[in-house]
Amino acid sequence: QVQLVESGGGLVQPGGSLRLSCVASGSIFTINAMGWYRQAPGKQRELVATITTDGLTKIADSVRGRFTISRDNAKNTVYLQMNSLKFEDTAVYYCAAGRTILPTSALMTANYWGQGTQVTVSS
Repeated sequence: QVQLVESGGGLVQPGGSLRLSCVASGSIFTINAMGWYRQAPGKQRELVATITTDGLTKIADSVRGRFTISRDNAKNTVYLQMNSLKFEDTAVYYCAAGRTILPTSALMTANYWGQGTQVTVSS
């Protein structure tokens, strides 16, 4: 089992920034990718960004150029830097971990989930 603990959500004004963090523990050897998904009220959960242990990334079109995913393998931690936040970025953000579907892509099958952290963009 892998446990994921997120932090860093909160309330921010449009145009502002937040950084989310997610620390993984447990059977880390079973995963090779981590990432972030989000779910807004009344909508399906969607992929935001993923990153492999080798540094491959996948970023959703809706956040490309505004969000950056990174990781510190030594700390088993993945970060999501969110800049130029918009009202539509409001959602619960979930950290996820799993294994990549293909070795040359950061697209993964998420087997483990964090509890979620709320991000609210409001003026």
